Amino acid sequence: MELTTRTVGEFLEHWAETTPDREYLVYSDRNLRFTYKQFNERVDNLAKGLLAIGVKKGEHVGIWATNVPDWLTFLYASAKIGAVLVTVNTNYKQSELEYLVENADIHTLCITEGVFDGSYIDMTYTMLPELKESQRGHLKSKRFPRMRNVVFIGPEKYRGMFNTPELLLLGQNISDEKLEEAKKGFDCFDVVNMQYTSGTTGFPKGVMLTHHNIVNNGFFTGEGMAFTSEDKLCCCVPLFHCFGVVLATMNCLTHGCTQVMVERFDPLTVLASVHKERCTALYGVPTMFIAELNHPMFDMFDFTSLRTGIMAGSLCPIELMRKVTDKLHITHITSVYGLTESSPGMTHTVLNDPFEERCTTVGKEYPFTEVAVIDPETGEMCPPGVQGEMCTRGYLVMKGYYNNPQATAEVIDKDGWLHSGDLGIKDENGYYRITGRIKDMIIRGGENIYPREIEEFLFQLKEIKDVQVAAVPSKKYGEEVGAFIILHEGKTLTEEVIKDFCRGKIARHKIPKYVFFVDTFPMTGSGKIQKFKLKDLGLKLLTEKGINPE
Repeated sequence: MELTTRTVGEFLEHWAETTPDREYLVYSDRNLRFTYKQFNERVDNLAKGLLAIGVKKGEHVGIWATNVPDWLTFLYASAKIGAVLVTVNTNYKQSELEYLVENADIHTLCITEGVFDGSYIDMTYTMLPELKESQRGHLKSKRFPRMRNVVFIGPEKYRGMFNTPELLLLGQNISDEKLEEAKKGFDCFDVVNMQYTSGTTGFPKGVMLTHHNIVNNGFFTGEGMAFTSEDKLCCCVPLFHCFGVVLATMNCLTHGCTQVMVERFDPLTVLASVHKERCTALYGVPTMFIAELNHPMFDMFDFTSLRTGIMAGSLCPIELMRKVTDKLHITHITSVYGLTESSPGMTHTVLNDPFEERCTTVGKEYPFTEVAVIDPETGEMCPPGVQGEMCTRGYLVMKGYYNNPQATAEVIDKDGWLHSGDLGIKDENGYYRITGRIKDMIIRGGENIYPREIEEFLFQLKEIKDVQVAAVPSKKYGEEVGAFIILHEGKTLTEEVIKDFCRGKIARHKIPKYVFFVDTFPMTGSGKIQKFKLKDLGLKLLTEKGINPE
């Protein structure tokens, strides 16, 4: 095995030529199917359309959409002409959209109608009032001088916006020679994708990822699960995040297999798609697998085709991994650990890892990747068994944060190590365990408490569907342990039962001082739980009960 220098577009063309009739993209719920050849032709036509409206090498094309069928068409079309696809979180509201469009220097913004609680069209007109008076392609915005075009992804017409059929039509005026010329104007070390970090601290930053970053990370992800062109991967995680666009899409692209898409996560659509398409792999964050396993129609479907998949995005409870193996027949469920800045995979449990290691660790480093546990205080490498900050070095490290050299220098040190902000331990066998975020650590009266340890312990209670542990402010100790618990439907537990279960089994200072029973957790658009919001939620719930944190 070696690192590839193929670009995203070159990989698509490779499969369109060698396996033209193999299905690449499938939306099972509407029976929409593209072979590699058909999809590549659509991509080339759309690439010409982008050239026709002035998108050139290095221009930033924003995409604000759920996993609609043409999301990937825009990704590949931008990639083929050397443009950069900037993904916009589907949960963004007005101020977040405007911040990203300005910060990322968006040239062309591609949107859908929006999600149930927000119209992307209305927010775009609010941001660009000139759009309703502008001829398409001639937008002149005072606030966003770099913005030239807005494209509606679909056939509907909106004032000042192009739509997809019009782009495809405009593309007919661009010669094949001009497209070929554009394809030759860049290489694999150029930026192809920009994703904004969720910004739990400070403002979100644009992570610049190259063809080389994401193609290789996707390839080695698939290799770790023994992917071949015969595999069919069900992808229900959002494409605007690395989980969807790299671990899923780049994995399928580099192995020439089939990507079965779900437009917006719905457990029933996922179960039905796996059943109908005989999918061999399934991805998701823990909350998605929980929703699938607990769906009332779960038993109606056949999952025996499944063999592997990835559970990632947040720390994966051991009990849930076991259920996924037993009930979904994913005998080789794996987990990937990493972050957007590392393209994203740093470590991966692979097929031949023992089951126990796949349940309790995040595996070993990717090929051609260095991973180290570094003492945050001294900068020294930690020996096995000693906790420190997870850091990585190699092809997978981002090109940097867009227009932000200072922030880049804060996370990539002078020796090329990318600092994750996560705490971890390497064991004597070379497996890594993530023990929490440096910022998530609870410090109670000088004692360091790691939420993951308490979460794993509480998961032994069968009534608990999901649990998150976070700090609750305390006058006496600085912080106390708060457990936020979602129960299985019809099940009951009390605060006292939970505390009794802990007594004598975990250290006294780790026993939750506060137990909150909740229906949901605050989430990012990519399915990550926002732990920093749990602290505020805990204070709110205590106030509602008339309790003053001690």
